[in-house]
Amino acid sequence: MAQLQAIRSCSSATLFFHGANREPSLHHDKLYCSKKLSSFQELGAKASELCGHAIVHHNGSLTQACNNQAIQAVLANEKEAETSGAAKGRALRGKLNKVVLAYSGGLDTSVIVPWLRENYGCDVVCFTADVGQGLKEMEGLEIKAKASGACQLVVKDLKEEFVRDYIFPCLRAGAIYERKYLLGTSMARPVIAKAMVDVAREVGADAVSHGCTGKGNDQVRFELTFFALNPELNVVAPWREWEIKGREDAIEYAKKHNVPVPVTKKSIYSRDRNLWHLSHEGDILEDPANEPKKDMYMMTVDPEDAPDQPEYVEIGMVSGLPVSVNGKDLSPASLLSELNEIGGRHGIGRVDMVENRLVGMKSRGVYETPGGTILFTAARELESLTLDRETIQVKDSLALKYAELVYAGRWFDPLRESMDAFMEKITATTTGSVTLKLYKGSVSVVGRKSPHSLYRQDISSFESGQIYDQADAAGFIRLYGLPMRVRAMLEKGL
Repeated sequence: MAQLQAIRSCSSATLFFHGANREPSLHHDKLYCSKKLSSFQELGAKASELCGHAIVHHNGSLTQACNNQAIQAVLANEKEAETSGAAKGRALRGKLNKVVLAYSGGLDTSVIVPWLRENYGCDVVCFTADVGQGLKEMEGLEIKAKASGACQLVVKDLKEEFVRDYIFPCLRAGAIYERKYLLGTSMARPVIAKAMVDVAREVGADAVSHGCTGKGNDQVRFELTFFALNPELNVVAPWREWEIKGREDAIEYAKKHNVPVPVTKKSIYSRDRNLWHLSHEGDILEDPANEPKKDMYMMTVDPEDAPDQPEYVEIGMVSGLPVSVNGKDLSPASLLSELNEIGGRHGIGRVDMVENRLVGMKSRGVYETPGGTILFTAARELESLTLDRETIQVKDSLALKYAELVYAGRWFDPLRESMDAFMEKITATTTGSVTLKLYKGSVSVVGRKSPHSLYRQDISSFESGQIYDQADAAGFIRLYGLPMRVRAMLEKGL
């Protein structure tokens, strides 16, 4: 404003700004300088309005009648802007237009918002996926996001999609990683990342960002999904770039940039929760010899404190997928929520394991998956009726690879999609129901039935039947055991 006031008191002298060294020179009452700045153009426009003097732009040059006072004011402003711009240029890691950030509202992602703006000069659109983590974690997100500097928050309810299109296919495939892990976090990341790609398209973003550390699996899961669905998107992973080393550094950065620091009590555990499971890592769990504390668990009661009376639950399935609980048809997300509640009160689904991370290290995690444990037990048991021996063996062997692909973030890999088509085909007749007994942390199968059952009581009975003649077994055994018999004869010189 001081510059405009200086220009307001103009003389008839005309200024021309030119020269690579930006040193002004006076020639016939004209000062030349070739500096091309949009700020000059804007300043000139304002000056024109105030003084009525002619403003001429020639390829970015500015001509304006001013006195020496105005010259000094404008040049001082130019120098200040130039210094500020140079500092900003040094800070920038690259120029992006708009970034979609996977946002939770916690300290890390709250700090990422201003960091992205500062280092990439971009607008930040925060994105939060509701995958069943609970209403408490969704409260006040828009206020937090905008207070951190985001231009908007986008929230999408993905619970039904998550269960229907990600959890149920893994259930049908029998995918379990390293004998125990039911892939709760692994399945959630691709559905979130897919939604981020969709949001990026909707808001015109040229980049996506996440708050995953450089030591974990999730960075791979997010970014492989980005690559598969939109390879043109830029990906920014702050934890692999910035100088923030931990929580205290993040708090300091937040205060410096006037970002409200979440006042919630910091958990000693690193947790991830969705509709399928709740995982716990860190603190005393980092020593695999330590027993988890009783108060760590949140979805399940201690089996010792579970009801003294068992509870029976019937799971109805169609073509390998669950459709009902105790005869009541439910949507995928509602069905899983119902089983989480039932299983949780009986202490079902606790797993404590040491697993091999994709990035090479081992980690110890404790998982609570009450509804998922019930469903896996039911699905496997129903297959015992509807699948033959060879099919079960092939399916089980492929399930190992299927789980490995999901764990490694290769959800949209053509191999997993092809294997999924196989799983869908061979479980087409896996329809029926399984009755389970839940008691103090255990799940026991007490009944199963299917209209496509390959079990025949008239054949399996120890009583003589028309179809199976026990005398036929003798010839079968002689032929089946022929290779072993021949080898023994060779060894004995017969």
